[in-house]
Amino acid sequence: MALSLDNANYQFIKMTAGAIVTLGIYTVLYKETKIYRFLEHMFLGLAAGLSLTLLWTQTLHDLWWGRMVGKTADKPGEWSQNGAWAWVLLLPLAGMAYTIFSRKHNWMSRVPIGILIGITAGQAIQNWFNQYGPQVENSIKPVIPTDWSRMTVPSKSGLTPEAIATIDNNLYLSQAINNLIFLATLLCVLSYFIFCTDFKTKFMTRMSSTGRLVLMVGFGAIFGTTIMTRFGLLIDRMYFVWIEWLMESLPRMVRGG
Repeated sequence: MALSLDNANYQFIKMTAGAIVTLGIYTVLYKETKIYRFLEHMFLGLAAGLSLTLLWTQTLHDLWWGRMVGKTADKPGEWSQNGAWAWVLLLPLAGMAYTIFSRKHNWMSRVPIGILIGITAGQAIQNWFNQYGPQVENSIKPVIPTDWSRMTVPSKSGLTPEAIATIDNNLYLSQAINNLIFLATLLCVLSYFIFCTDFKTKFMTRMSSTGRLVLMVGFGAIFGTTIMTRFGLLIDRMYFVWIEWLMESLPRMVRGG
């Protein structure tokens, strides 16, 4: 019984601390108060400590130390004699990065930084093609229908796989219109980013202006999504403060559990 009571007290103290911190953070809506600055610095300190802990437990211990000494991940209590001791060469290379704090030896920090920049640049190019390559490929859409018998795509319910494959291979008029609108929008947006020449025709000028309007609509939608995300965070924290803590946890604690 004492263990249950202690656990209830711990849960209440934890939720109370969370509610106080939440309300303290939102004091920034009034102005940048000392409470907000204190909680901000406390969060940064906790985040820095947590980052160092996660760096060792989730990265260095398994991906470097475990491989070097031969510790198997599936059997934590067992050790192998086939450790990849070449991984020890990364230790002085990583230590060179901290010479940036020395005025005399800070040139040594350029070696690991240059290696990281080169590796990151190569990965960035690969990630760019993996992310945007399919988008470029999918932007090439057909605009001429292959089936003029109907306007929209027929229903696929109750059909055989062969009939469904036939429907998927055809391009109907409604799909062709959507593809045409997509291509026109894409060309207008791309024309807005042509800065190497001046447009001397009204068609190209209006095309560039249309692309700018489309971009403004897209950016507005992104901004609206950002606002909705922040409102989602606000609703979640206010639900925690007013429902979980003030209306549920606090009365239960006052009643004695």
